Amino acid sequence: MKYVLAIDQGTTSTRAILFDESLNVVAQAQEEFPQIFPRSGWVEHDPSDLWGTTAGTCREVIERANIDTADVASIGITNQRETTVVWDRKTGEPVHNAIVWQDRRTAGFCQDLRDAGHADMFADRTGLLIDPYFSATKLKWILDHVESARAKARKGDLLFGTVDTFLIWKLTGGKSHFTDATNAARTMLYDIRKGRWSQTICELFDIPMNMLPEVKDSADEFGHSRPDLFGRPVPICGVAGDQQAATIGQACFQPGMLKSTYGTGCFALLNTGGTPVKSKNRLLTTIAYQLDGKPTYALEGSIFIAGAVVQWLRDGLKIIRDASETQPLAESADDTQSVVLVPAFTGLGAPYWNPECRGAVFGLTRNSGPNELAKAALESVGYQTRDLLDAMRADWTTDAASSVLRVDGGMSASDWAMQFLADIIDAPVDRPKVLETTALGVAWLAGMKVGAMPGQDEFVQQWELDRQFQSKMPESIRAQKYANWQRAVSATLGY
Repeated sequence: MKYVLAIDQGTTSTRAILFDESLNVVAQAQEEFPQIFPRSGWVEHDPSDLWGTTAGTCREVIERANIDTADVASIGITNQRETTVVWDRKTGEPVHNAIVWQDRRTAGFCQDLRDAGHADMFADRTGLLIDPYFSATKLKWILDHVESARAKARKGDLLFGTVDTFLIWKLTGGKSHFTDATNAARTMLYDIRKGRWSQTICELFDIPMNMLPEVKDSADEFGHSRPDLFGRPVPICGVAGDQQAATIGQACFQPGMLKSTYGTGCFALLNTGGTPVKSKNRLLTTIAYQLDGKPTYALEGSIFIAGAVVQWLRDGLKIIRDASETQPLAESADDTQSVVLVPAFTGLGAPYWNPECRGAVFGLTRNSGPNELAKAALESVGYQTRDLLDAMRADWTTDAASSVLRVDGGMSASDWAMQFLADIIDAPVDRPKVLETTALGVAWLAGMKVGAMPGQDEFVQQWELDRQFQSKMPESIRAQKYANWQRAVSATLGY
């Protein structure tokens, strides 16, 4: 029996999951790490936490499975995207904390770029909107604010990477400085049509191109782990950003297939095939995956706050102790109240793209309490998903578009939340038996590359449905509830 070790390095925790040749989960380990908030709207991670939890969970999962490391055929890495790390080429030491994808510190600079008329150039080359969300302005900020950083970078002494690149560097003992096309496509530095870093954008930001990693396919040879980590070198053969990995794990290989992942944020991807589609509705054009040198493109809608709104109920308001408590609270809420929560804690993502607005609650009464707030929190995820799907359907009207939404991620385990989602989008919602689709997708990439896992067609056949949620809400109620949401968003943006 051969196994694939999937590293899932997320925003709030790191997981290691061991899959067998039949794509079954053999064992898993998880470790949370601290979030750092230096100022309002700033979010950082200590890179040593990213690496420490990765190394620790990898060792732990192999011990739990009680297998010989000689039977680990390959390693796959999936990661929080856009988060930016800069480190010293010689020492491997980061020059600053990692700046997380949620961080909004560069909002002013992004506005300057838009005012200067650069928006169309960025959209044409990178498929992205100018926004603090992406890596490029975070990297520029580090070079601007860390003493001597730009001078060192020009001499070739500093390296840049998203989290996958940093982990590959650490795993290989500094021998590999690589990323894959899906992660490169999220930096706002990569020309997704030409398949290379954009010299024009790098010059605009004064970013030395010698800092940038080599871009590879999603299933490729990224180097071997240090022998001391697992007792022998293990090849790293699969890399994809977390949302693209989930798209693969959901077997969304055909144009028109659609998935939505509910983690800290929510991310919906629509496979558009071999041609990039330019959005007219402020969605992102990105690379879903790249195999054998050929990119497959997607439209993506990004919601900054999904599962994080439940964390806010727990850690901020302290009205729950565990995420599972939200469902019974929502079920007990007063249906006569119309409480709407707009969770713009770090701004609003697609299709609004407003980094400055902040969260708001509407419709509170003297009788509003934990039940109504829990219900509003779960409903906010459904409303935001509908915003994305409506924009996608307007951008890509081909008959190939599927009406079914495949879902995954932690919040998809909530029957209440998924039923509301089906109700508010008025379409079937399919939840797979394997909810760990992010890790599954990158495990398949890594295993397929070394011949330890089935090919694409067989992988598609192995996708299994756990439950389909059908819309049950009357159209009149759905229209009224969504109109209330739209009014709440307009008021939040106005404030």
